Parts: sequence; C-alpha cells; structure tokens
Amino acid sequence: MVEHERRGPVDLVTWGFSRVAMWLPAVIVAIMVYEVIMRYLFGKPTLWVNEASLWMAGMVYMFAGLYSMQQRSHIRIFILYDVVSRPIRRTFDVISTLFITLFCIAVIWGGFGEAFAKFMRWERFGTAWDPPIPATMKPLILITLIIVTIQAISNLIMDWDDDPESHNVMDDIDLDIEEVKRAQAAAAAKAQ
Repeated sequence: MVEHERRGPVDLVTWGFSRVAMWLPAVIVAIMVYEVIMRYLFGKPTLWVNEASLWMAGMVYMFAGLYSMQQRSHIRIFILYDVVSRPIRRTFDVISTLFITLFCIAVIWGGFGEAFAKFMRWERFGTAWDPPIPATMKPLILITLIIVTIQAISNLIMDWDDDPESHNVMDDIDLDIEEVKRAQAAAAAKAQ
C-alpha cells in the first residue's frame, strides 16, 4: 500500500504516532521471546512481560486508528461515493466529519472525569508488577480521540479542492505492482 501524502502539521503528528505503532509489535514479540526463554530455559518467569505487552498493544490499537484516519482508509461506501458528483461527495465528507467529531466529543466529555481521576491518583493495574496502565491509557484514549477529531477536520479541509477519486480493485493492484517494481529496481541497483 502506498502511504497517503502528509500535508500539514496534523498529518506529521499522526505520522509520528504511526511510526511508534509500527515498531511496538516488534518490541512485544521481543519481550515475549525473552519471557519464554526466562521461563522455560532458566525457570525464572517475569512479572512484567504480560502487562507490558498489553500496554503496548493498546497503544498500537489506538495509534492504528489514528493512522487509518490520516490515510483515509476508514470505511466509506465507494459504490455510492464514486457515482455521485463532487458537490455531493463534499456533502458526504462534511456529514461523516461531523459524525466523527460529535462521537469523539461525546466520548471525551463522558470519559474525561474518569481519565482525570485515574491519572491524578496514578491508578495501577492491580497485579504483582502493578504498572499504571489505567492512569496512562485512559488519558491516552482521550488524547488520541482529540487528535482523531483534528485529523478528520484536517482531512476535510485538505481534501476539499482535490480532484475526485474513483476506486476499483485494479487501482490497488497497479499501485502494488509499481511499488514491487521500484523495490526490485532499487535492490538491483544496490547489488551492483
């Protein structure tokens, strides 16, 4: 898949979060391998690996949603979207941005008190390792939703005057083929 162009500071922030999310699964795998080695080869299981992997996986999930918004890969009914005129597409875009914004505001409004309380008392997970997962994840959910809202509005503004797109399966296949050809050419050039 070819990444959507980064246009503006909001896209750059989202891109930064996505790069963190891109590497966290590798970290999760590495600490899980460490846990298996410690447990089965040395008989010394860790207390922290399970909770740390849950913590990081939660971040990956949130940052992936943010990245989806920046890449415009969220759900859109292309069968309908592609057959209507550009002004109607803009209307659809405004309506979807409005719904996304209202949803995010509602979740932020409803979750702020709990997130603030958990953060202020530095609530912990309640296990032997006892990390502050609730104290960090609840506020991070709200922060991510704020960025999702800003990203949705930014997408609407940035895409307002763009040429209309139409989608079909062959577009994706052609892009993938071009990307493979570029990678092969780069590898061949590097080998010489």
